[in-house]
Amino acid sequence: MQGSDVKVVFALLIINKAGGLIYNRTFAPGLQKLDSNDYLILAGTFHGIHAISRSINPAPASPPPLPGHRKTPTTGIESVESSHFRMTCFQTSTGVKFLLFTSPEQPNTDTVVRRCYEIYGDYVIKNPFYSMEMPIRVEKFDRALGGYLVRP
Repeated sequence: MQGSDVKVVFALLIINKAGGLIYNRTFAPGLQKLDSNDYLILAGTFHGIHAISRSINPAPASPPPLPGHRKTPTTGIESVESSHFRMTCFQTSTGVKFLLFTSPEQPNTDTVVRRCYEIYGDYVIKNPFYSMEMPIRVEKFDRALGGYLVRP
């Protein structure tokens, strides 16, 4: 397998609904090293761009939903891709965003990021000592993510 065909998850960032970075972890080398301030800037900038992209979504051609039927929520940026990495965004119903950085060749990134969300639900949200919107410092969450995302 050539170096450019390697499928790898580089990093995961979790952004709270206010745009604050509450979790970041690097799983494999390959991206340029950023300091903590750069990660905070990246989280805040992406949060703003994501919000703007939701509001400039084209108006739907279909009629408004009937009373009692849910309107499909508009989404913002779901993926950004370059020749060196792909960033996949998954926004939860509570506004928390998961940014997954992978190699461009990594298949099923939407499935991978949703599994990260499930792990978050199991180990962070169900943790009675975790306060919502605060930085995530849950060792079991770190271990579960590492077990899922780190390739031997």
